[in-house]
Amino acid sequence: MDFLKRNAPAPIVWAALALAFVLFGFTFRGPRKQFWQRMTYTGAALGPIALAAQSQLRKTRFTWTDVILGLSSAGVLYAIFQVADRVTRKILPGGARDIDAIYGLDAYRPKQEIAARLAFIIGPAEELFWRGFIQERFMNAYGRIIGTGMATAAYGGAHLVAGNFTLIGAATVAGVFWGGMAMLGATPGTLIISHAFWDVFIFLIAPTQERQ
Repeated sequence: MDFLKRNAPAPIVWAALALAFVLFGFTFRGPRKQFWQRMTYTGAALGPIALAAQSQLRKTRFTWTDVILGLSSAGVLYAIFQVADRVTRKILPGGARDIDAIYGLDAYRPKQEIAARLAFIIGPAEELFWRGFIQERFMNAYGRIIGTGMATAAYGGAHLVAGNFTLIGAATVAGVFWGGMAMLGATPGTLIISHAFWDVFIFLIAPTQERQ
């Protein structure tokens, strides 16, 4: 505990984390029919906070290297989720129901609109906030490995309010994946492209498995 106190990041980090947990509760506990509007509002709040708090994020650019690494890493994560989907449906009671509940959200808004929300607001905002701001501050305070672990735990923990065990696990796995990339030096541009493309592809273009 002394280590955590001595190296604690600035109060703004904890305040932003507290707000993120509140906003995720607002997102996941409201009526399903307005889920995409609430998720967009959450992204529209957290993204600017990250940009205001981390000046280097305002210099984010997208190079061809970012595109290549972003798309290829999204493909790797998609393959991981293909396996995880099948395992979850077989070994976890209610796993298939939880997965289908997540994919069922696509019924509440036009798919083109959902894709735009994911690609241009939700995905980028999550990377700017959770990896570009929270993880970066934690790594600076506690070191790359501990900081990444703490940020990933916070990202997974923010999804607890969903009450969907499979979603919580999926968010944690994705957090470990993108957090590991950030720890190894992936740029915000790479992470944004990876997250945005993966969101749209796995949710709207090629879900891991047909809903039952």
